[in-house]
Amino acid sequence: MSVPETIDRVLLTGAVVMIIIAGAGLLARIRRGPSMLDRAISLDVCAALIIAGLGAKSAFARDPFYFPIMLVLAFLGFTGSVGIARFIAVRDRPAPRRGADGTGNRGGRDGGEGGAR
Repeated sequence: MSVPETIDRVLLTGAVVMIIIAGAGLLARIRRGPSMLDRAISLDVCAALIIAGLGAKSAFARDPFYFPIMLVLAFLGFTGSVGIARFIAVRDRPAPRRGADGTGNRGGRDGGEGGAR
């Protein structure tokens, strides 16, 4: 094994160790929470770590077989994150403020929101 190949193996091993450490911290974050948004972000990071692990495996083997799989996982992670964010945004939307007349209107002459006519 030549020197550049040895350096490549050492760097890839270091990358895999960092991915494993990040995965352990990620699992602790998913378990601990405290909110649903924390868990959703952790699951998104989990998808990124899986993609990074597949990339490291592909680099070790010097085989591009996993590239399409990584692309599909990235797309699924993105769409899942957007879906969860939309769900949480709708669920956590603040209740409308009640106006002075108690009907939810802000108190214009016509009972509307006002603005240009």
